[in-house]
Amino acid sequence: MLDRALRAAGAIARVGVWASGALFLVAALVIAVDVTARKAFALSIGGSDELSGYCLAMGAAWSYTFALLHRANIRVDALYKYFPRPAKAALDVVALVALACFVAVVGTYAFEVLASSVRLGSHANTPLQTPLWIPQAIWLAGLAFFLVTLFLVTLKSLVLLAGKDYAALERLAGLPSASEEVEEELAGAKARMVEPT
Repeated sequence: MLDRALRAAGAIARVGVWASGALFLVAALVIAVDVTARKAFALSIGGSDELSGYCLAMGAAWSYTFALLHRANIRVDALYKYFPRPAKAALDVVALVALACFVAVVGTYAFEVLASSVRLGSHANTPLQTPLWIPQAIWLAGLAFFLVTLFLVTLKSLVLLAGKDYAALERLAGLPSASEEVEEELAGAKARMVEPT
C-alpha cells in the first residue's frame, strides 16, 4: 500500500513539475514581451513582475516533490560518502525527518498567510488587483503535497532501515552516486535518440 501511494505521488509530482515548467515559460514570455514593449514602444503591459512572482512561488512548491522522489535535492555530502552503509542509511532518515520538520513549519506559516488573506479579502496592491488567496492556495497545496509525500518517503525509509535493506533505502532517499547520475543521463540521451521526430 505504501509503494502504491508513492507511485501515485510520483505520478502527481510529474504533472506538477510539467505544469511548473509551463508556468516558468509563461512568466519568461510575459517578462520578455513587457521588456520589449517598454524598450520599443515605451509602454508596459503591467503586472509581469507580479505574475512572475506568483509563478515562481507556485512552480517551486509543486516541483519540490519531484525533486525529492528523484533525489535531485542538494545535500552536503563531504563526509557522508565515507560512512559505512548503515550510517548513511540512518543519516538519510535523519535528513528526511529534519526536512519534514522544516516544511511543516513553513506550511504552518503559509496556512496562516492564506487564512489571513481569506479573512481580510486581501488583493494585491497592483493594477491587477489579484485576490491573494488564489496564488497562496496553490502555493500551500504544493507545500502540503510535498509534506505528505515526504511523510510517505520517511515512513518507507524507516521500514527499510528496520529491515536493514540499505540498498533499497539508498535508492529511495540516499544521495545518487556519480555513476548513477551518468547512467541516468545516458539513459535519457538514448531515449531522446529513439524518439520519432
